[in-house]
Amino acid sequence: MAEDMIKDNAPEEEEGSIIVLEDDLGNEVEFEYLDVVDYEGDEYLVLMPVEEEEDAEGEVLILKIVSIDDEHETFEGIEDEELVDAVFEVFKNKWKDQLQFAE
Repeated sequence: MAEDMIKDNAPEEEEGSIIVLEDDLGNEVEFEYLDVVDYEGDEYLVLMPVEEEEDAEGEVLILKIVSIDDEHETFEGIEDEELVDAVFEVFKNKWKDQLQFAE
């Protein structure tokens, strides 16, 4: 997950969009869609857990969007923390006027 973020007010057209993903143990986990960010020719999905753990409050999940074919996509976790931080910086810059971010 990326840096801490405090959600102030999400864009109205996206607020409430829920995506359900499956974790490593096969459990369904709900995330709120925040945005898709372009970075160095790739697209990344920015999500916030709907039910946050106490120690993860305000953190986001960033996944790489990978096209399978013209109609289907899959999401890949990102191991490279520098890449996660760079994508999160793009997200923060894009939404700096609508969201408040913790330092």
